[in-house]
Amino acid sequence: MSNWPGKYVIGLTGNIATGKSVVRRMLEHLGAYTIDADALSHRVITKGAPGYGPVLETFGKWLLDKEGQIDRDKLGRLVFADPEALKQLEGIVHPYVRQAIDILIKRARQTVVVVEAIKLLEGGLSKLCDVVWVADAPQEVQVERLMRKRGLSREDALQRVRSQSPQQDKLKAADVIVRNHGSYEELWKQVSEMWKIISPEPAPATQILTKPAAGAFSLQRGKPRDAQKIADLVTRLSKGKRTMSQDEVMEAFGDKAFLLLQMDNDLVGLTGWQVENLVARTTDLFLDHRVAADQALPLMINEVERASSDLQCEAALVFPPIDLIGFDSVWKQLGYERRTPDELGVQAWEDAALESMPTGAALFFKQLRTDRVLRPI
Repeated sequence: MSNWPGKYVIGLTGNIATGKSVVRRMLEHLGAYTIDADALSHRVITKGAPGYGPVLETFGKWLLDKEGQIDRDKLGRLVFADPEALKQLEGIVHPYVRQAIDILIKRARQTVVVVEAIKLLEGGLSKLCDVVWVADAPQEVQVERLMRKRGLSREDALQRVRSQSPQQDKLKAADVIVRNHGSYEELWKQVSEMWKIISPEPAPATQILTKPAAGAFSLQRGKPRDAQKIADLVTRLSKGKRTMSQDEVMEAFGDKAFLLLQMDNDLVGLTGWQVENLVARTTDLFLDHRVAADQALPLMINEVERASSDLQCEAALVFPPIDLIGFDSVWKQLGYERRTPDELGVQAWEDAALESMPTGAALFFKQLRTDRVLRPI
């Protein structure tokens, strides 16, 4: 039994580029609440977070960059060259991360919770979970993924793979092994079958929303089986400026969720968003020219917020295309303000904006909750 009565907690781990984050995201699509423990460990040492002061007291202010943030590259070079320093850092960070995980799990509405952590076993977090899942892939597949997704040379990719603790040790500790060496479709089928065994919860449901005098709208969560439909819709609604293949959409399901807007049985809109580190980021927003934006946008954005609130998001970021930027009254009605990343005021929110914001895009911001995890104490 896990430490959280009424919750079934999956501890998810695996070495670099084995696809553990993709598996976590798929479980989230299916209805689980998911936590990225590694993202929390980064967040805990940002300016204003509880680990910031102790890290500076332990290692010195030379770690600070010009914005007063701890430079993670400098810190990484220090601790990975000195096992004792690494132990000191983990002694500061891990208790706060455990505290944050405890808070998030206790207030999660979902019965099934997934905690992804690269050091799930080494840090003892696995002992608090009901079951351990390990994502696995052959070394050659890991190397290829690192070269393709991160632009690494083969030599650098191999070095990263070999520098981690043995994958075999993780596999020995696994209750469930997720084999991730084929297509995304194959992985989705594998994860879906395991989900049927562990969870009575249905996947996030379709919502039917009606609007007087203008037909009926329906909002539906996109599924991998809709990949070709989504690819065609993006190509059509972007007027060819952005094209996607079915395979690209399947890959995108490892990062984000899609929401499809229908009117009178026609697909007329699409939203793609992801929740990472308690921040919702809407990066895809398309509407058919036949649809009034001031009527359709609130339906789509409100549903993204509802789904994001279920994942305990603190803030929502929206990056609308140029043809949807000028609806000031709509964005104001929805509670969004146009800002730049450095005006967001919380480092985790700024980082999320900088990571996700397309070149030249506008940013609209809304705070969803005030009871932040890892707030200053």
